[in-house]
Amino acid sequence: MACHVHKKLFTSKLISRNVKLQICNTLIRPTVSYASEIRALKESMINKLMIFERGIMRETFDPARTDDGYWRIKTNQETNEILKGQNIIRFIKKQRLNL
Repeated sequence: MACHVHKKLFTSKLISRNVKLQICNTLIRPTVSYASEIRALKESMINKLMIFERGIMRETFDPARTDDGYWRIKTNQETNEILKGQNIIRFIKKQRLNL
């Protein structure tokens, strides 16, 4: 998929978080949501898409550091804060409304 092709780009420390988000929005979301206007969004598909997107966000952005100095992966809430509520499901629903 598109995320594996651009893995070096997403894990690079030289690129800022905002640029990584823009790249993700322009490269991965259109690829994943291709022809989504005509497909039915069932609950299982919504869950799979959300898991996929959160996985990309966790891979792309650095892990969080705790107060103890340990590293941990970001929670779902933290990844939603990074996305600012603009997840892939909302993107697909907007595409449907624009038809």
